[in-house]
Amino acid sequence: MARLLQEHYPWTTPPLIINAPMAGFATAPLAVAVTQASGLGFIGSANDMSSLSRELDAASQKLERTSRRTLPLGVGFLVFTAKIHDAIEVVGKHKPAVVWLFAAKELDEYVEWTSKMRQALPQVKIWIQTGSVTAAVTIAKTCSPDVICLQGSDAGGHGYEKGCSIISLIPEAMDALKVVGFKGAIVASGGISDGRGVAAALTLGAAGAVLGTRFLAARETIVPSEQHRQPILDKTDGGQSTQRSRIFDELRGPSIWPTEYDGRALVGDTVRDWESGVSVEEVRMRYEIAEEEGRGLERVAIWAGAGAGVGLVKRVHGAGYIVEEVRRDARVAVERVGKL
Repeated sequence: MARLLQEHYPWTTPPLIINAPMAGFATAPLAVAVTQASGLGFIGSANDMSSLSRELDAASQKLERTSRRTLPLGVGFLVFTAKIHDAIEVVGKHKPAVVWLFAAKELDEYVEWTSKMRQALPQVKIWIQTGSVTAAVTIAKTCSPDVICLQGSDAGGHGYEKGCSIISLIPEAMDALKVVGFKGAIVASGGISDGRGVAAALTLGAAGAVLGTRFLAARETIVPSEQHRQPILDKTDGGQSTQRSRIFDELRGPSIWPTEYDGRALVGDTVRDWESGVSVEEVRMRYEIAEEEGRGLERVAIWAGAGAGVGLVKRVHGAGYIVEEVRRDARVAVERVGKL
């Protein structure tokens, strides 16, 4: 599978390092830097296609197109909130090498998105992210994606409320996908912050690794302020300092996410109040007051960079440096295991 990915993305160097398409955080500078370091960069998008188009324009000025005339990076769409016809227009205009789909309300939606994206841009590669063996098998049978991203429950941001880590998710999913004849590749996501995590994913059977938390500490990543980034650098013991909860999506009103999703964010006043029995209405009111008083960071959900691997993120570096360091350390870790 690793060889297949290198054939599809010839500018990359194994092991394949990928930045998560974090909407609002992963913009053109990050995606370009990751791709230029022989990784696979992604630009994230929620539902603002005009903004995505501008980011792709900016990336086009920095990157040479491949022999297939595609832009050597990918774009990520949140299927439950993006409008398919608007997304197709952007993809057809800018021709990214990869379209990453995530968070459909129903799995059948991926079928429509996959079919129409391939009609608009036949050479595009389709990646679909899920955190369930059953969903992965259904997606493989109905969509035949080029890559399935298996997201473990250690991941920061949104994912399946009911899930497990990649250590059991990937092997079971790969066995099940083999039975149904899936010919694509698997990449791993969730709790991977350094080369040792990448090496672990590779030994489980993944052909590449997706990092989100680590790239929040990239200079090219967009953050609201350095005050937003600093808690990520300060946190240790990621399993204790982050938590999965639905309350993070309720701060500004009822959650718009599909019902099976929750999210992992840094533990703060909001989740502590919620777990002590404070009502959702009171939680919202306390958040609004904190915002008015300039203390919103105490209660806002810090999603990006809130994976359970946050304790491994200590310094801000350029994205290219991160890709190269993680790749190098992954190779060292694999070689060490091989000697055993």
